[in-house]
Amino acid sequence: MLTEASLSIWGWGSLGLVLFLVTFGLFAIFYFAFYVLCFVTGGFVHSFLPPTSAGIPKCLEEMRREARTIKIDRRLTGANIIDEPLQQVIQFSLRDYVQYWYYTLSDDESFLLEIRQTLQNALIQFSTRSKEIDWQPYFTTRIVDDFGTHLRVFRKAQQKITEKDEQAKGSAEDLVETFFEVEVEMEKDTCRDLVCTSPKEEEGFLRDLCEVLLYLLLPPGDFQNKIMRYFVREILARGILLPLISQLSDPDYINQYVIWMIRDSNCNYEAFMNIIKLSDNVGELEAVRDKAVEELQYLRSLDTAGDDINTIKNQINSLLFVKKVCDSRIQRLQSGKEIDTVKLAAHFGKLCTVPLDSILVDNVALQFFMDYMQQTGGQAHLFFWMTVEGYRVTAQQQLEVLLSRQKDGRHQTNQTKGLLRAAAVGIYEQYLSEKASPRVHIDDYLVAKLADTLNHEDPTPEIFDDIQRKVYDLMLRDERFYPSFKQNVLYVRMLAELDMLKDPSFRGSDDGDGESFNRSPTGSINLSLDDLSSVSSDDSVQLHAYISDTGVCNDHGKTYALYAITVHRRGPNSDEIWKTYRRYSDFHDFHMRITEQFENLSSILKLPGKKTFNNMDRDFLEKRKKDLNAYLQLLLTPEMMKASPALAPYVCDFLENKAYSKGKGDFARKMDTFVNPLRNSMRNVSNAVKSLPDSLAEGMTKMSDNMGKMSERLGQDIKQSFFKVPPLIQKTDSDAEHCRVSAQLDDNVDDNIPLRVMLLLMDEVFDLKERNQWLRRNIKNLLQQLIRATYGDTINRKIVDHVDWMTSPEQVADSVKRFRDAFWPNGILAETVPSRDKAIRMRTRVAGKTKLLEIMPDELKHIIGAETTRKGILRVFEMFQHQQLNKRMVYVFLEGFLETLFPQYKFHELFNKLHSRSRHMRRYKQRLQAAPPPPLQKR
Repeated sequence: MLTEASLSIWGWGSLGLVLFLVTFGLFAIFYFAFYVLCFVTGGFVHSFLPPTSAGIPKCLEEMRREARTIKIDRRLTGANIIDEPLQQVIQFSLRDYVQYWYYTLSDDESFLLEIRQTLQNALIQFSTRSKEIDWQPYFTTRIVDDFGTHLRVFRKAQQKITEKDEQAKGSAEDLVETFFEVEVEMEKDTCRDLVCTSPKEEEGFLRDLCEVLLYLLLPPGDFQNKIMRYFVREILARGILLPLISQLSDPDYINQYVIWMIRDSNCNYEAFMNIIKLSDNVGELEAVRDKAVEELQYLRSLDTAGDDINTIKNQINSLLFVKKVCDSRIQRLQSGKEIDTVKLAAHFGKLCTVPLDSILVDNVALQFFMDYMQQTGGQAHLFFWMTVEGYRVTAQQQLEVLLSRQKDGRHQTNQTKGLLRAAAVGIYEQYLSEKASPRVHIDDYLVAKLADTLNHEDPTPEIFDDIQRKVYDLMLRDERFYPSFKQNVLYVRMLAELDMLKDPSFRGSDDGDGESFNRSPTGSINLSLDDLSSVSSDDSVQLHAYISDTGVCNDHGKTYALYAITVHRRGPNSDEIWKTYRRYSDFHDFHMRITEQFENLSSILKLPGKKTFNNMDRDFLEKRKKDLNAYLQLLLTPEMMKASPALAPYVCDFLENKAYSKGKGDFARKMDTFVNPLRNSMRNVSNAVKSLPDSLAEGMTKMSDNMGKMSERLGQDIKQSFFKVPPLIQKTDSDAEHCRVSAQLDDNVDDNIPLRVMLLLMDEVFDLKERNQWLRRNIKNLLQQLIRATYGDTINRKIVDHVDWMTSPEQVADSVKRFRDAFWPNGILAETVPSRDKAIRMRTRVAGKTKLLEIMPDELKHIIGAETTRKGILRVFEMFQHQQLNKRMVYVFLEGFLETLFPQYKFHELFNKLHSRSRHMRRYKQRLQAAPPPPLQKR
């Protein structure tokens, strides 16, 4: 056994030696011997050296020593007011996202120091870069473009949903899906559907974006440290950006913010009931109804006596009315009977009548009448009437200027009269001559008389009066025009825009459960003139009013007297009291209107006269209060109301609890509504003429240029530049809706920033491109005059100053503090906000819509129409009720911000790549590839 074992050892040893020599060669033997010799020598020498402390104990002793204080450079932006809250944000972020788990692994703070230094380097680079950027184009153009384009995509998505099925309303999912389909058509190369609808894709997008930002902001050495970079990326992406974007895109958060911004405005009962009436969301109606029921139970449980009982009864009646309206609306929505109000009203029956002269002086009504006249071929009559009105005003202005110059000894009579003659001849040739196309057909003798006057006499402002009066009578009495217009659906839509159309669904439902707005506490919820008339003419309804108090108000330096009118309406099932406030000028305007409409009243009703001086004296106000009270009592007598049944709508409108909308008493005053912009323009021309001797001819030439087809030099600019009369054939641009809003920005040097921004937003919010182009031009001219009258250059400077203020260190510091306090109130990480109850969220939606609707000025409704205003405001509000769409808008703003901050880098291409996985984008490209190529055009 031993022999075999020795042979085995020698065999394995020999094999190992052979392999060693084959692998390393013969010299390896000498190297091995040298290493052994060195090892033995080292051990021999070490035995003679003095002893030293052990290495491991010394290392442990060094680790136990107190850590040295780490000094951190706290300078970030160069402004202490910004650096302090920023440092706190960094400290809180490290504490709550890193330290709580890192200290369980190690006590060494060098890692935390490196992360903090990395974040500070990124912030320093970001601050340095932002100081080099001009932010004015971004805030004044880019943001407006992005918001307007987002709204356009939403509007087109709504239209697509409506076109698919007019009866059934699409679900929220269908709307979101359609929205991103339209976005692809609009953007062509980008769609953000995955980022906005998939949480996993959203996190990946933010990680990629943060990694790119760290590459741009960090020093190369820090960026190459993968562990450090990944930590910072996760903190930014998941700890800060993701929750911030989720909060900003939450519809409930937006609704609460809207209510907070309009917190100074008191809730208006009329606006609230309008929202209930227009709501198509059953959840909103149920939440309001349940709250009304809860309040009813509370009020009925109160034990009250004395004066409080009347207040409690009024509140209970109001809540019962709200509950009944909600129940009726819910029943109609659930039964599928919800029909477009305008379509339903068109077939309902009698509508209130708007006189033709009122239509011609109201911008909103005129556009509908203009559309109808174009359909029936009578547009030439209407355009002639409008052009003559403009000619009369302009001629009067210029003749006044001429007269003043003659008094000063400066004469330009022949030139002025020659230009007036050219303007009159241009109108004649445009509408009345045999060459006119289309031609205004009128009595030949009147046309011949006008031609003779033009040939032998000097033109006057009244030269067209006979023919204009004849044209007006023709439009009024011819069955093709005004009489047929009152039976057309355009007339019903006009009433809706004038807020004179009551929702027919509230006149009575099919099952008899409908509720009339006549029982509302204020009695002013969208009542038409017919309803008001029926209210006052009904013997069972009694209307009483008296001036209970008077006082002196001061508004922006103007002092005026205000009269408080207590109105009491008694009916078979209700007893309602409210107060309204009127000035003497309101009484005067009301008196002018009714005496112009009802001539017999002028001899019966006597309004107290005006007083120029000492009209704020207490004794005088008391005397006027008594006189106005006597006026009201005489007006509201049953005999007076029976003698003039049509007077009721005017009285009820005057006594409603709302701001009084002034009208004009006679035809000339009514015409001021239409020609005021012209008068203002001509007044400016007149002032310029008085100050510059040679400017009269230039001003008159501009006037004649805008009067019609006068000569080769004047051309066709009259109706499109001065009087803004539309061309007989409207031009449309179908491609404009399929591009971004910025593609249609007019770079005209005359249009300053606020005008362009206002026009842009008004176009998209109120969808004015779909309306009559005449109205849109009038709106543009009105805004131009408003801005120029208020010194457009000053407004521009204010906008520039405001942008500078927004980007100032104080405002940036304030934003950082708000961010810090929102995420770390009192220095503690905010807890997850508990989910708000669905009913509370629904009631918040109703409150937000009510707030938005009530702050809309009446002037805007008078310019573009009440229905268009409501639809535009509610469209914007509805756009914010979808979290996926809100996320899309937030990401669009973020992309625009980064493209502005880093213009030298191709961020647009980067975002296209990040969004390239979109399924809508793939479908769009497949459709483009499958589509046949366009035919070649022959040269």
